[in-house]
Amino acid sequence: MEKNLTSGSVLRNIFVFALPFFCSYFLQTLYGMADLFIIGQFEGAASITAVSIGSQVMHMITVMLVGLAMGTTVMIAQAVGARNKRSVRASIGNTITLFFLVSLVLAMLLVFGTEPITRLMSTPAEAVPGTCEYLFVCFLGIPLITAYNIISSIFRGLGDSQSPMYFVAIACVGNILLDYLFMGYYRLGPVGAAYGTLIAQGISVALALLYVGRKKVIAIEWPDLRPQRKVMGRLLRIGIPISLQDGFIQIAFLVITIIANMRGLTDAAAVGIVEKFISFVFLVPSSMLATVSALGAQNIGAGKMIRARRTLWYALDICIVFGLLVSLITQFTADEIVGCFTQEPVVIAAGALYLQGYIFDCIFAGIHFSFSGFFCALGRSEFSFLHNLIAIVTARIPLVWLASNWYPDTLFPMGLATCAGSVVSVVICVFFFWRLKGWGTKQRAFSLLK
Repeated sequence: MEKNLTSGSVLRNIFVFALPFFCSYFLQTLYGMADLFIIGQFEGAASITAVSIGSQVMHMITVMLVGLAMGTTVMIAQAVGARNKRSVRASIGNTITLFFLVSLVLAMLLVFGTEPITRLMSTPAEAVPGTCEYLFVCFLGIPLITAYNIISSIFRGLGDSQSPMYFVAIACVGNILLDYLFMGYYRLGPVGAAYGTLIAQGISVALALLYVGRKKVIAIEWPDLRPQRKVMGRLLRIGIPISLQDGFIQIAFLVITIIANMRGLTDAAAVGIVEKFISFVFLVPSSMLATVSALGAQNIGAGKMIRARRTLWYALDICIVFGLLVSLITQFTADEIVGCFTQEPVVIAAGALYLQGYIFDCIFAGIHFSFSGFFCALGRSEFSFLHNLIAIVTARIPLVWLASNWYPDTLFPMGLATCAGSVVSVVICVFFFWRLKGWGTKQRAFSLLK
């Protein structure tokens, strides 16, 4: 359902859009953890490892697809703000064509690359068969995963963040029930988890398409599906930098995990636990990124740059206040937080120190996430890609490696080093935003920043 968010209270619009999006992210996080939790009740270490490795691979692929779909959200939102129905239809139609082809090619490449990918992940020998089976089935389901994320990106571009929340809720419940059926009753192991995920995604997509058809949310015709160079170019120009950025971020966290693994089992377990907690905490910054992208794009399309900037300022305020509160509370509750995941005293102690340093990243990540959303709304997602790449290469990975070597007896400096990458991103984002004002006379959108 199309919703124009270019009028009324900016703060209210942010909460109306962000809360369902936050719930969707939360459900997706639970969705990803369900397979691992349930198989742990019925299978041994080899099956658990297989699902863990397989889900990591699928998470990276999904994140990159979602990043690529950001181009769709921004273009549709700008067209909605400008009340340009023709542009909305063209953006939706070209998105369907583009991602249909992308999903088919990607699925074929990944299916044939199942075994090499399994080896690349350094999968233990006992878990190789289960990992291959899990990935093979999930790779076959790439078109369904793509379809769900594209439908969600279209709805968010139209200003509707509630419908995707219902779709993912259905998928989450279905996945849990099917996991118990396939892994609990039929004892299929890792491949049962993959079947549950694939069927749940299929049900969610089918219901979403049924909803679209009955509500007539998207009225497109065959000509809208015909590739248009200008439309495709914009979709890719916005989406590719975000997709690559998200991919590099996932690789950076993988490298940090490897560095932690080199320190021994205790530190490896501690870092793994903290990463799970951080993934929940970062739901708020992630929600603000998507909110600023969608709301900012609608207002920019309507020529209301002041409202777009106000959306950014409110998002920054929300993220900073949230980050400060979480960071302060965590300093006094780090032991209890880590203790929710393990009963081992040495792991709790190590994890608490890492979390106390790492948690400050929530403040700075919220800032650069909000700026990234604004850059995407302007159609300049390359800025988001650049600041993340520079931060990863110059600060996040090098400083974590140095902290690990200089302070082998504590994880606290490693936590701070991880946070340092976001500080670099914030500095670069502020610089880019300041430069946008200087370029204002060249482009209409930038001139409104003055």
